[in-house]
Formats: sequence, C-alpha cells, structure tokens
Amino acid sequence: MAFVHRSVLLEPAVNALVDRDFGDRTKKRNDIAASTALVDGIFVDATFGRGGHSRLLLTHLSPQARLVVLDKDPEAIAAAEVLRHEDGRVTVVHGGFARMAEHLEELGITKVDGVLLDLGVSSPQIDDAGRGFSFMREGPLDMRMDTSSGITAAQWLAEASVEEIKEVIAHYGEERFAFQIAKAVVARRESRPLCTTLDLAELVASVVRTREKGQHPATRTFQAIRIYLNQELEELAHALAALLRILAPGGRLSVISFHSLEDRMVKQCIAAAAKPGAAQARLPIPEKDMPQPILKSLGRVLPNEAEVSGNVRARSAVLRVAERTTTPLPADGGVSFVPVSGLIKTTATKRGTGARRPGRSAQSARRGS
Repeated sequence: MAFVHRSVLLEPAVNALVDRDFGDRTKKRNDIAASTALVDGIFVDATFGRGGHSRLLLTHLSPQARLVVLDKDPEAIAAAEVLRHEDGRVTVVHGGFARMAEHLEELGITKVDGVLLDLGVSSPQIDDAGRGFSFMREGPLDMRMDTSSGITAAQWLAEASVEEIKEVIAHYGEERFAFQIAKAVVARRESRPLCTTLDLAELVASVVRTREKGQHPATRTFQAIRIYLNQELEELAHALAALLRILAPGGRLSVISFHSLEDRMVKQCIAAAAKPGAAQARLPIPEKDMPQPILKSLGRVLPNEAEVSGNVRARSAVLRVAERTTTPLPADGGVSFVPVSGLIKTTATKRGTGARRPGRSAQSARRGS
C-alpha cells in the first residue's frame, strides 16, 4: 500500500533556511521568492520522513552545497537512499537528531548553515497500521519510531505500574483522566494483555466519558505513550543544545512542532538564547558587560486556512525560526538555554530493564536514539 505524505508548512520551513530576508516583516513568509539565488553551504534535514522538505530545499541549493538527512525510521531511510541515488549532494544517516552533532562529526562536519526539524509523526507512520501509532486502525501496539530497537507500547503497558502509566499520560498527554486510564490498563492486563491499537483505544474510550469536539478519546493517551517511548522531549532538549554548537554564524534553525510541550521547549530555548541577559536587566550592569545574544529570533509561522483545510494534521503546527549570531557560547556550551523542567522520565531501551525513575534530566542522560 502506498502512503501519501504531505509535508506541513513546507514552503515557509524551507524559506526560513534559504531566504536571507525571511525576518523582514514586510515580506510574505509562506512563499519562496522566485528570484531567490541558489545557496551554498551545508544543511541538515534532521527529520527526513519521506523527504518533502529535503526535496524542496535541494531546489534552492547550489551544485556545491551539501544536504545531510537523518531519520530513525528504517522506512524513511529507505526513501532517503532513493533520493541519495538521484542527487549526489545528499548524505544519508540512520539515526536520530539527538545525536546530530556526533553524526555530523563522524562525517567531518563541525558547522552547518541550516537545520530543519519537523517533529512528531509523519503521515505514512500514522497511516501504516503496522506501526501502531493510529487509534483508528487495527495494528500491533508498537509506537516505536525506530522499529529496530527499544520496547513496544504493548511491552511497556504490560509491565508499568499504575503510577507510572498515570504520570506519563497526564504529563505528556495532558489528559485529565490519566489515573482512570492507568487503573483500567492494569486491571485489563490481569485477564488478557493489550496487544493491538484498537485494544487500547477501546479501553481508553470506555473510561474517558467526555472529550474535545472532533477528537477521539484516545488521542491524548496515544500521543503521551508515543512521546514517552521514543524519548521525544529528551531528544529535543539534547538536539537544541547541540544546535547552538553546530550552527555557523548566520546559520538558521527551522523547527516545526505539533505539540504544546515541544513548542514550549523550542520557544523557551530561542527566547533564552536571544536574551541571555534578561535575568540581569534590572541590575546596574553596563550594556557592554551584559551577555550578548546567541540567537536572533525570526518569529513564528502558523499554517494558513488553505493548508489546514487541505491537511487536518496541519492544524496544530507551529514553525519557529532563529538565526545564530557571532557571539561565542558560554562555558556550558549552551545547555543553560535549554529548558528541562518538562522532562519526567527516560525509558528503558530493552525489554526487562524497567523504566528509570523521574528526575533525570536530558543533560545527565545524554544518549542518542
């Protein structure tokens, strides 16, 4: 079965990387100017998916430019290899963006001119019932981005305690019925395991008596378990710190988020790096001695009505853009600019090792995907 992938905020996300006038408020950001000259440099699509953003970006890069694409999903890597054979400027890496700096270093790259992050789940991943992301289709309860490693959702739900399940669903899904759902999961597995997506979706629907208009009652639960199992916020925190190190002066960061926790982390990181002296603003410190900006915020872009009407998955998308300044990083390498208060746990990578307890930050648990 062929799965259709529709890249969200396609033009503005690429425009943010190649158009030096992107930050000009008098210019429309949802279209790339036809007169845009071809751009040199090294760019990274750290969430390749099915390559929508990469293919458009390549049309704006010079013959001497280079594009490194990363993804954890083996199916996405297979699609990326096809693009690599079509275009010699492309280098493919099977890995997550949490280890972006390490992957680039292995390629001999220390600085890049632009990075694109399209967070969340791609349309083919959702539409493929075998991946276990959809509560609308019968499939194995998997939810792993990288199907070659880690525990599945079914394995985790078979072992986690009521408190652990409640905490994950409440925090990452912002679900007010998290405790009731957790109790129902543990009670159900005493008689028979949760093995399929519809097993879980139906169980959640039996507990969640009220729902948001137009939203399935299992939406928040599936979202929370996916974020937790794939360590999505931990990886994002690690990636944001790395981006501050690898972006060359003038290099652009273009991040598309679909969840409030992700967007909040990106927004706070950009704000902290753009105004590092905010906490000292009221102190009698000369302007020349104040910390200088590491990033320059170029604002945000939301999908327009036409895109939302044509692709319902675009409705929650937010694009945030920033540009690296020439200011050297502080001694901590930029870690202090990355918020970690939203991180509650990391998950075991192998069945049977158990989940770690809350309180370990992304910086102290630095590992890749």
